Amino acid sequence: MQRFVERHVPAVTGLLTVVSLALVFAAALRVVPAGTLPRAPEVFLAAIPHINAVVSVVAFGTIGASWRWIRQGKVERHRKGMLAGVGLFAVFLTLYLYRVALLGPTPFEGPAFVEQFVYYPILGIHVLLAVVCIPLLYYVLLLGLTRPASELGATKHPTIGRVAASLWLTSFALGVVVYLMLYLF
Repeated sequence: MQRFVERHVPAVTGLLTVVSLALVFAAALRVVPAGTLPRAPEVFLAAIPHINAVVSVVAFGTIGASWRWIRQGKVERHRKGMLAGVGLFAVFLTLYLYRVALLGPTPFEGPAFVEQFVYYPILGIHVLLAVVCIPLLYYVLLLGLTRPASELGATKHPTIGRVAASLWLTSFALGVVVYLMLYLF
């Protein structure tokens, strides 16, 4: 399987991206009837946004540290950190989509002016960056998992990785801003 993926990274990236986005949009648009999903206790559903805010902050720190580690030549630390970042992203996304599939999106309760000119633009950029990151993350992840570290410099991994990490960090940061606007301000 690894050899297949190694030889077909762009195709596997495309397939994983389509499947992932289909799942994301199915949950976000509530295509799956909420009654077909197991329902967690209300206290857990209410805690998900707060858990996800913590996960986002930890992911932001992990990705930032991993970026610093590769610049310092600490390849194994970078690899483990980025894998941890992907794992944190998966936890965040699973919890977020589960909650949205059951309850729908959280409405903004602030002034209409702030909602229209601050909240929605920030939310839109956050979501757009998250969607754009998915294929980039799959691509660099697949390259990183199917090739020895010594060969990655000769691939597009460093170039696309810098772009992916920048967008990913920005998306996580904006996600925290969205959380703050919904739950604290």
